[in-house]
Amino acid sequence: MKPLNIIYIHSHDTGRYVQPYGHDIDTPNIQKLAEQGILFRKAFCSGPTCSPSRAGLLTGQSPHSAGMLGLAHRGFALNDYKQHVGHLLRENGYTTALAGIQHIAAKPFADPQQVLPYDTFAPENAEREQWAADFIKQKHDKPFFLSVGFYETHREFPNEPDAQDVPRYCMPPTPLPDNEQTRYDMACYKSMARTLDRKMGVVFDAVKQAGLQDNTLIICTTDHGIAFPAMKCSLTDFGIGVMLIIKGPQGFTGGKVIQSMVSHIDLFPTICQLTEIDEPDYLQGKSVLPLVREEVSQINDEIFSEVTHHVAYEPKRCVRTQRYKYIRLFDDFSTTVMSNCDNSISKTHWANFQWAHRNVPQEQLYDLEFDPNERVNLVERDDMQDVRVDMRKRLENWMQRTCDPLLQGPVKVPAGGADTPQHMYSPDGKK
Repeated sequence: MKPLNIIYIHSHDTGRYVQPYGHDIDTPNIQKLAEQGILFRKAFCSGPTCSPSRAGLLTGQSPHSAGMLGLAHRGFALNDYKQHVGHLLRENGYTTALAGIQHIAAKPFADPQQVLPYDTFAPENAEREQWAADFIKQKHDKPFFLSVGFYETHREFPNEPDAQDVPRYCMPPTPLPDNEQTRYDMACYKSMARTLDRKMGVVFDAVKQAGLQDNTLIICTTDHGIAFPAMKCSLTDFGIGVMLIIKGPQGFTGGKVIQSMVSHIDLFPTICQLTEIDEPDYLQGKSVLPLVREEVSQINDEIFSEVTHHVAYEPKRCVRTQRYKYIRLFDDFSTTVMSNCDNSISKTHWANFQWAHRNVPQEQLYDLEFDPNERVNLVERDDMQDVRVDMRKRLENWMQRTCDPLLQGPVKVPAGGADTPQHMYSPDGKK
């Protein structure tokens, strides 16, 4: 058997808002990947903010365990960059390369290879998809691990949507009301998603053109939910739900759909199992291979996700089972943290209806079977107290097991880091 190449291709702020998850969003290359590979319907990130999510995936552990309690460009960092999956692969004979965004280490680097586990970096001004395609087509004496990170679909969106994305025929994302502003905003998102799909298609096509389909694993995902109000930086499924499509050998073929819950932290142990590399003892996830091979019906009874710092401090944690979601806040700021929502016309619309003053409960409990949109908080209902106790205990046990620093009190920004006050409207600190 040929050694396994691994391509980790990832976007910004896409959630599950692409064509193969049933949305009216034209992403044919991602759709084709799903039809040829495996699509995970219930994949979740370990934290619905940019650096923590990526840290969780690349280290196979919760963001707080990895040390990434906020954004890399605002002062946060991994406890140990040697825990990055790329370092383990390099130590086991892989060539590693990075094209585009990585967002787990701040620039500039005195010596990038001492921080990030890549032998080769695409130039800053390179078209990352073409650079990645050229890298794939090179002659390789060793298997490779290639990370390809795209800015799309992060805001700012295009000022105007493409001609085919007519706002009056768009449906805004579920948490938001259907009106002129939200439809226009979603039309612009759809246009940027099409750009993302085109760029990803260049990389997918390069694998075929290089004749590497049979020994290349493509992991296609995103960091967290889309940059709309009540989505990105939210612990509802609209924030933590992500696209995850994997195509390659050893069962990742055939257009199969897997309904069982998986987390980004499950990808590192999956890579270890596929490459027959011993798992590091710090991993907290489980390989998805037993699901793909239909040896088990589920690998996770529960998954966890977290926010500590984004632009502003917003400490909260959640546990999700197949049936229930429990969210707990760990400070006394009881209204919307507006600065943790990217500015947009959708945000402005809700702001005009006093979104900043809406109460955010300290504890939230949702029945996902009857309330998949997580609108009706059941935490005070008498007949839900046994569930509340169980879910709260699950969360507390996980926090203790993983040495969550919130158990010791508020988490401060590192020296030299940046933090926006919770009461500010804008991520840039403007009122």
